[in-house]
Amino acid sequence: HITAPLYYGPTVQFTEERLGQAERTEPDADLERLAGRADVTRLWTERICRQTEVLLRPNPGVRMEEFLYEKLDRTAPQRPASGQLLGRHMEDAARSLGPELAYGRGLLLVGACEQRLGRAEREFSQVSAVALIGPLRDFLEGDWSLITKERRLLENRRLDLDACKARLRRAQAAESKAATQPDFQETRPRNYVLSASASGAGDELQRAQAEFDQQAEVTKLLLGDISSTHVNHLRCLHEFVEAQAAYYKQCHLHMEDLQKELACGSAGGSGQQGEQSGGGGDPPSPPPGSRRARVLFDYDAADASELSLYADQLITVYTVPGMDSDWLIGERENHRGRVPVTYLELLS
Repeated sequence: HITAPLYYGPTVQFTEERLGQAERTEPDADLERLAGRADVTRLWTERICRQTEVLLRPNPGVRMEEFLYEKLDRTAPQRPASGQLLGRHMEDAARSLGPELAYGRGLLLVGACEQRLGRAEREFSQVSAVALIGPLRDFLEGDWSLITKERRLLENRRLDLDACKARLRRAQAAESKAATQPDFQETRPRNYVLSASASGAGDELQRAQAEFDQQAEVTKLLLGDISSTHVNHLRCLHEFVEAQAAYYKQCHLHMEDLQKELACGSAGGSGQQGEQSGGGGDPPSPPPGSRRARVLFDYDAADASELSLYADQLITVYTVPGMDSDWLIGERENHRGRVPVTYLELLS
């Protein structure tokens, strides 16, 4: 009974805590608050990092391949973006069909645009990986790993402290019991040995308390730096949004240029067809059921399928099967497109 308290260590303390048979030292409230905020930061950093990778690399096979290359400390092969592959296929199809056809010219134009969009996507992925994914990974693999290590060490210090407290309580209880029930036949009184045991346990408790307090301060400092991590991540988030805005703006410009090119190509094709069918440049005859109409207000075409209008213009309009009743097909000077009925005055 005298030496049993000396073997009461952190392992026994941990087991008895799980069984609800031992007291434990509650951490500081400020430390608990900082730890809770750090856990939330780690959780959402992991999720944001993972979902950003999904946004930039939708194919899970490609993500796994890049992960393996990264772990092997090797450079992953450069893969063209999906838009670039689509653009190449369209250009190859145009060469096979013949670029002199209207369909072939359209494939060439769209294929070139898709390649430009693919290059813009690759640039955006590279910039985003540096601006956002890199700092998030650095936090998870660097700062958070250190925080986890120090928190684990703090928990070990806490277990050691509580084990020392339990040893001291048991030694003091044994000493008190021996004082009330002395054994006069012993050559060396038990209370003398127990007093020495209690004194040693007290010294161990002071050492464990000092180590615990020191480790708690170190851990609190690391957890407090989470605020600076938030500031850094906010700056990275701004850079990511700027890159994303520039990417979408560039894509919008590419699509606007493509629509203009397609519209010009359609107008040119219509003109050529008119020349061939008219036998000398005369416009083709209007289809059956067509009427003349006066434009009441200016109208800007929303896309290449529509026709821009100017007030007081005279155009030819007609309808096609299955078309919305609010729209007509308008023609003027070899240009054709959809026009809204509300902008027209139909003439008899």
